[in-house]
Amino acid sequence: MSLRPAAFAIPGDITQPTGGYYYERRLLEGLRERGRDVQHLQIGSSFPDPTPTDMADLIAQLCALEPDRAVILDGFLSATIDSDALYRLHVPTVAMVHHPLALESGLDAGRRDFLFQIERANLALISHVLVPSPHTAEILTNRYDVAPDRITIARPGTDRPVLPPAPADPPLILSVGIQHPRKGHDIVLKSLAELRGLEWSAVIVGAPYDTQHAAELAQLVHDLDLTPRVQIAGRVSDDTLAQLYSQASVFALATRYEGYGLVFDEALAAGLPIVSCATGAVPDTVPKAASHLVPSDDPQAFAKALEALLSDPAHRAQLATASQDAGRNLPTWLETAKIAGSVLDDLPL
Repeated sequence: MSLRPAAFAIPGDITQPTGGYYYERRLLEGLRERGRDVQHLQIGSSFPDPTPTDMADLIAQLCALEPDRAVILDGFLSATIDSDALYRLHVPTVAMVHHPLALESGLDAGRRDFLFQIERANLALISHVLVPSPHTAEILTNRYDVAPDRITIARPGTDRPVLPPAPADPPLILSVGIQHPRKGHDIVLKSLAELRGLEWSAVIVGAPYDTQHAAELAQLVHDLDLTPRVQIAGRVSDDTLAQLYSQASVFALATRYEGYGLVFDEALAAGLPIVSCATGAVPDTVPKAASHLVPSDDPQAFAKALEALLSDPAHRAQLATASQDAGRNLPTWLETAKIAGSVLDDLPL
């Protein structure tokens, strides 16, 4: 059986250090590695608030595709493309929805409603939808009226660690996520301020989402007098991140919402106990036996969960074993690409 040719439309720089971009880059590579002809359509970076120029370019590139070439649309594009242009497209379409745009943090009511309405309308026109988690699938079915048989869950792949565990002394708490309000790094910092009596160090890895929020986090480290023990490392190299996972004893991310959360799989692959929040897809992604999940926006609860691991090495080791067991069963990126490829081949002409 021949593999249907495809295109993958992605806005902006595909190497951006976010989970969504990393997923799409690895999916593109995996589809090609499995022998499929996949074009990368480079779209302007203004989405999900497209300029007229970027919108016109997206539509022109889609209209130029051969009729038998299916196209995967990044979620920023599928959610905000002109609905009339989407309706007139002559090629099968797949939306890659990490999480609906209306669920992003910090939106006012008008903006949230606008994003909900246009994404809901566009998803009704899309041939099929790829999502990373059962949680996102459930939201699209219950709130966006996407039929379950039009949704396929393609859980992200995971690379295995390149370094063996070498825990630092005192225990290293590692947090990985862009410096965005949704990631809850402020909650992690406030919780660490409650644990001054325990031995630990902490590193927060993640590129700034914007200069203002990065400055707020840096100021919070100073105001809480955490400077000697907490490092906000920003974006780091793959080698440095691998070393940090190797040295860490606990993974901590006080996220306010996740449509999936690739970093949790990285933590499981590294065999780390996880402290996070029972929100979004996190309970689906993180096994109970390997984690403490607490309510969002609760520094005291987050501090108690960290304290339970830091003060009891045997308990920490128990959760680490469960994490390592779960990590061994995570899919590879080629397995993720196989699932997405089956969706492409099953689309009607």
